[in-house]
Formats: sequence, structure tokens, C-alpha cells
Amino acid sequence: MNPRLNQLQPYPFQRLRELFAGVVPNPGLTPVNLSIGEPKHATPAFIREALTGALDGLANYPITQGVDGLRRAIADWCRQRYGVALDPASQILPVNGSREALFAFAQAAIDPGKHVKRVISPNPFYQIYEGAALLAGAKPYFLNTLPENGFRMDFGKVPEDMWPEVQLVYVCSPGNPTGKVMDLAEWRALFELADRHGFVIASDECYSEIYFEEGKPPLGALTAAQELGRDFRRLIVFNSLSKRSNVPGLRSGFVAGDAALIKGFLLYRTYHGSAMNPAVQAASRAAWQDEAHVVDNRRQYREKFAAVMPILEDVLGFDAPDAAFYLWARVPGDDAEFARDLYRDRHVTVLPGSYLARDAAGGNPGRGYVRIALVDNLAACVEAAHRIVDFSKNR
Repeated sequence: MNPRLNQLQPYPFQRLRELFAGVVPNPGLTPVNLSIGEPKHATPAFIREALTGALDGLANYPITQGVDGLRRAIADWCRQRYGVALDPASQILPVNGSREALFAFAQAAIDPGKHVKRVISPNPFYQIYEGAALLAGAKPYFLNTLPENGFRMDFGKVPEDMWPEVQLVYVCSPGNPTGKVMDLAEWRALFELADRHGFVIASDECYSEIYFEEGKPPLGALTAAQELGRDFRRLIVFNSLSKRSNVPGLRSGFVAGDAALIKGFLLYRTYHGSAMNPAVQAASRAAWQDEAHVVDNRRQYREKFAAVMPILEDVLGFDAPDAAFYLWARVPGDDAEFARDLYRDRHVTVLPGSYLARDAAGGNPGRGYVRIALVDNLAACVEAAHRIVDFSKNR
């Protein structure tokens, strides 16, 4: 087996299962799981119908690049959402969810000929970034995102002599778990660094369509590049239908940006066997062409945040997120103990923040936090919030 597999750390939810081993939750309470970022809103009927209506496509091998109609639908959506004109043939590639693509892209983008290879990641972070770097033979370098710096990635903390080793920088905006959105000044600084040092930017934007004020969507990397008068060189954006359209099981997303990078990534994927199921392509095309269900999806999240935050603000410390569906909440004492005891006493599951981060620059920036995913229905989220208050006041 590849010895690099030994460098991979247990996934956060494996650690959570181990934390809960032998713990018996309160049997008098129904469980509420707010630990995993899995949308619980109903999948729109028209997406299901598009999927089942295209089952005849299962008789054919799909092409890795995806059908023209799907790529055109994604390009049209990018024009409406980001205000950018992308070539569907060369600047867009359908993928089997952003998670798969975020991992695979590092395998294609990292140059194995370099003696030292670095990949920069936010910390806390989506664990795929670390695994992708390690399996590609690179060393992750973590930038702590802390309340004192507004949960931003401070690239000034990267040692100057390390920049020549950096090949890939992962950013996540809106951020997981903080909900922080990068502004234009941050994008300008990152683009200038990429131009100076030649690394590639992988922008994970899978939470981009969950925000709180209609008409004011989060700034995306493609829009930022255009507003700054630059092309998309050294930039790849990842997006997904999972959160936007409540179809995590569909495993559908896209990458867009630098045509030269996408050309190489397409070649890699052709050998990797990453073509999207034809029925999934049909359902995905339908999803990208409709916005009404996304507006309603945002409404549901907005209602949950409006209900839950006032309940929790007296017992947990948090800043309202810019976007996404997480509360990144400070808790008293040890975050893992808090999560374990909350599960035992109130049958509510949250994720310890330290499980989403690594020790870097003198500490684990997730320590003392929990991630609360407001993915269940409104009543369940409100019930969980009241249980958290009761638990916190009676510890």
C-alpha cells in the first residue's frame, strides 16, 4: 500500500464516534444531529423527476467532459451569478461533487519533481485539503483563522522563504466552519501572491448560495478576478449542488476557471474514470437552470438562524456568519467534553472544533469551539438550541 496513507489522520466523524463510544444518550429525548453539514431540506421534485426521466442514459458510457447541455447550463449560471463569461468547452468541467474534485485536483496539480512541495490551507479546514496534499506528496502548511484576525487567512504569516515551495493554496469562502467570506482586498492580495510565486489557487465555494440577504450574494473568486481586471490564470473554482439544491447524494458539482489547468485536469480525470452518470447530468442541468428552489432554501436557513441565535447568545459565544449554515461557537471548557456531555445529557450532537483543525503556530485554533450545523428543520434546530441552553446552565 502507498505509505503516504499512514500520514492521514482519522476523519472528524470517526473521532466523534470514538468520543461517543460507550456513552448512552438520554433515552427520553429524540436525537438531533447538528454535527455534519448534510442538508436535511427536501430535494426539489423537479430534480428527482429529471433524474428518473433520464435513466435511458444508463445504457451509454458517459464522457468525462460531460455533455454540452450541462456545461452550457453551468456557464449560464456562472454568468448570472458571478457576472463572468466562461467558455463551456474549455473553462468548465462537471465533477462528481466538490469533495471528489478538491482531492483529485491536487493529485493533478502538484509537480512531483519538486523536492519540497507545499500546500497552504486554512485552519480549521475541510479535511480533504490535508488528505489531498499528503497523498500528492506535499506538506500542508496551516494558517490559523482566529477571531482576532476576523477569521481571515493571514498570508503575511507565511515565511518568505517558503513561498517558492508553495504549489497550491486552498481557500474556502464562505468558510467552513466560520462562515467568513473573503473580500476584494483579500482576493487582490492572494492574486498578487500567486502572480509573484506561481502557485495555483483552489477556491472552494460550495457554500456560496447560502446567504442571508437576497440580492447580496457572497463575493466569489471569479467575480473578484474580473473586478480586478485580470483573467482566470492560476485560478480554479469548485462549486456543488449539494448545499445549494439539497442533493448531497447526487454527487454533482463543477470546476471552472483557468482553461490550461482544466485541460490538464480533464486529462487526469479521463484516466481516473471520473465521468458523471448520464442521469445525474440531466438532473444537474435542471438544478443549475432553476433559482426559485434556491431562494426558498435560503429562506429556510435564514429563519433558523433568526430563531436560534437569540436563544444561544447568552450561553455560547459566536459571531453571526457572513454565509453558510454553521455557527462556530465558543464553549466553556474543553470542546470535546462539551460535545460528549451534551450528547449524553441532551441527545444533541455537535462537532468539537478541535477535530476540524491541527496544532499550528502554537495551538489548535478549533480548541474551545464547536461547530453547529443548522441543517435540520426549524423545529428541531430550535429544540436543540433550548437543550443546549439548559445543558449549559446546569453543567
